[in-house]
Amino acid sequence: MRIGLPKEVKNHEYRVGLTPASVRELSSRGHQVLVQTGAGAAIGLTDEQYQAAGALLVADAAHVFAQADMIVKVKEPQPQECAMLRPGQILYTYLHLAPDPDQTAALIKSGAVCIAYETITGPGGGLPLLAPMSEVAGRMAVQAGAAHLEKSKGGMGVLLGGVPGVPAGHVVIIGAGVVGTHALQMAVGLGARVTVLDKNMERLRQLDLVFGNRINTVYSTAQSVDDAVLDAELVIGGVLIPGAAAPKLVTRDMVSRMKKGAVVVDVAIDQGGCFETSHATTHTEPTFVVDGVVHYCVANMPGAVARTSTFALNNATIAHAVALADKGWQQALKDDPHLRHGLNVANGHVTYEAVALALGYTYVNPNTLLS
Repeated sequence: MRIGLPKEVKNHEYRVGLTPASVRELSSRGHQVLVQTGAGAAIGLTDEQYQAAGALLVADAAHVFAQADMIVKVKEPQPQECAMLRPGQILYTYLHLAPDPDQTAALIKSGAVCIAYETITGPGGGLPLLAPMSEVAGRMAVQAGAAHLEKSKGGMGVLLGGVPGVPAGHVVIIGAGVVGTHALQMAVGLGARVTVLDKNMERLRQLDLVFGNRINTVYSTAQSVDDAVLDAELVIGGVLIPGAAAPKLVTRDMVSRMKKGAVVVDVAIDQGGCFETSHATTHTEPTFVVDGVVHYCVANMPGAVARTSTFALNNATIAHAVALADKGWQQALKDDPHLRHGLNVANGHVTYEAVALALGYTYVNPNTLLS
């Protein structure tokens, strides 16, 4: 198979879909990998490293898209990239379609076979291709929140860990999954007062066993979210429903009653966000203010630590990339039900039920396309 690696074009996105090591893995199996010149240069992955791994360098993205049978990326294709996709071409990347009707329509129109990292499941449950970026984003959420609590960045001027004689800041984390767990590790490490809310009592018990009285675990209801948010200096939203739009757990009314200068970090913004007041921002302009509350809603947070994120992501994605290249998409999906869950759009149809329900499309079972 001929595999294409274009340079990412989203705002301040320096991650890359394949490292030289991943290229070598594919090349050694007889596949040709086309790499756009400079694709990994921003994070120290040089064209020479890619060539040494067996890649063929091409001048621009147009040549990559025109020649490749499968495109491997990191972020969802931008409009100019969607326009270059063609029927039957495989797109393997993050998509986050449920809150993005324009991208969904463009992918349907393209006729491409679109496999989303974030809905591929694992043998033990969970979302193993989303997990590494959720780990990064959870840890970054506390860093970003702490920084934006500084007065010069619009916050109330609070040091999360406090100092002797001054109380620590209160961090509220909504969702005790991968994002929430890594956020609370960072917040506890900083010495903050931490409250974690979730509806999964077993998960709350697990966290209580690990962290004990260093954190408060609270069953999530509308009332408990309201109470926690109003007391917080920093609120981190890490709620995920696989493939579907995130639920709006923090309402506009709650935000209006929060402390002035408090910060919210909406890690769920890729799926539409779990704060009613959220809208996606970029690394260039990461924040906005609603009712005196600073909102940090960057849709590609891990892109800020692009080198770490790239290697972590490749560890998770390369095995499925090899399977798709070796077998073709239909056989690879037949053989692996977990990879099959990644198929979101194919041949002009929506093949992931949560996306179809969110956007009003007819759902087509992916099994019907695997003949």
